[in-house]
Amino acid sequence: MSKEDDKPTIDEDVALFRELMGDARPIDPDIRAPDYKPKPKPRARFRRDDERSVLRESLEGEIDEIETGAGEALRFHRASVGRRTMRKLARGNFAVQNEIDLHGMTVPEAKGQLRDFISESVFRGHTCVRIVHGKGLGSGDRGPVLKGKVNNWLRRWNDVLAFVSTRQVHGGTGAVYVLIRKD
Repeated sequence: MSKEDDKPTIDEDVALFRELMGDARPIDPDIRAPDYKPKPKPRARFRRDDERSVLRESLEGEIDEIETGAGEALRFHRASVGRRTMRKLARGNFAVQNEIDLHGMTVPEAKGQLRDFISESVFRGHTCVRIVHGKGLGSGDRGPVLKGKVNNWLRRWNDVLAFVSTRQVHGGTGAVYVLIRKD
C-alpha cells in the first residue's frame, strides 16, 4: 500500500464531516444577534472632580498652608512688576522708607499691626518698606508661624505690588522688602 492509498478520499471526508455535524441545522437568516454596542470609553469622573476640588482649594485656601520653612526665601510679584524691578528689590537697591518688627506678636496682633502699617505707608506715599517677621526659630516644631501668615496676607492685599526676602544684612529669610502701590 502506498502512502497515497492511506489518505482518505474527498468523498470520505465529506461523509465524515456530515456524520460529525449530524443534527446541526443552518442558522435562520431572519434571526439576528442583538446589535453590538461598544462599551463607552471610561470617563475619569472622580479624578476630574478631585482635580477641580484641589484647584478650588488652592484658589480659596490659605497660602500659608504651603510649607514655608525658616530658611526658605519668600518671593511674590504682581504681573505689573517687571523682572528688573524684582532684581533691584532683591538686591536691596530701593530705599527702605519704613520698617515694622512683628517679633513676639500673636497672629491677630501681627495682622492688625501689619494692616495698619501698610495702610499708613500707602497714605504717606512710601514705595518700599521692610517687614521683620522672624525665622520662627522660637516656634519649635511648628516652624515659622508669622512668616507664613505674612506671606499669605501680603499676597492678598492689593496695596502690595511685590515682596522678596531681604539681604542677609537686613534679616535674610526672616524679613521681606515690600513694594507698595502709590496712591
